[in-house]
Amino acid sequence: MKPIIDKELCIGDGICEDICPHVFKLGDEGLAYVVDTNPEADLWDKVEEAARECPTDAILLEAYGPEQEMAA
Repeated sequence: MKPIIDKELCIGDGICEDICPHVFKLGDEGLAYVVDTNPEADLWDKVEEAARECPTDAILLEAYGPEQEMAA
C-alpha cells in the first residue's frame, strides 16, 4: 500500500505522525508528508489507523497491483 497526503485537505493536525511516525511527519509548513512511500507490511495497520483517524480524510491509500507487489 502507498500512503498519499492530499495537501489541499491536510490541516496539520498531526495525529498521523502520532499514530505512525515511521511513515508520516509534519513539515516546516505545518502540513503532514509521507516519509516512507512503501511501508513494510507490519506498519500497514498503523497506516490504515492514521488514515481512519485523520479529521479531514487527507490520507489516501493507494493499492499496489500484483506486478508492483512482486517487484517491491
